[in-house]
Amino acid sequence: MDAARAWVEAWELGWRTHDVKPIVARYAEGAVFRSHPFREAEEPQAYVERVLAEEDAEPEVWFGEPIVDDGRAAVEYWAILRVEGKEQTLAGTTLLRFDADGLVVEHRDYWALEPGRRGRPAAS
Repeated sequence: MDAARAWVEAWELGWRTHDVKPIVARYAEGAVFRSHPFREAEEPQAYVERVLAEEDAEPEVWFGEPIVDDGRAAVEYWAILRVEGKEQTLAGTTLLRFDADGLVVEHRDYWALEPGRRGRPAAS
């Protein structure tokens, strides 16, 4: 749970401030990073630098409590982004696998992007 919590904290800080350093520090060298099921894997740093550069302003971000089991975690996230002057809502889930040092060795995202500002659904 500590590794997943550290990952969430790094993404919250780095995404909100557009600082790649805390995010990239949570990934092991050679980590497999797939940002969407239909995209090729890429280096975590290259991905984070590219997508943060696309955003016009600091986003509003929210992460759910990680669901952790045996070195793996699933984390829900939501964000309100501004890209090219237009608000967008991003919602998804990240599946993570950690090494013995608590660094991510595999990252897979499943997400949807909608135009405009959408609220998170109420917890059930």
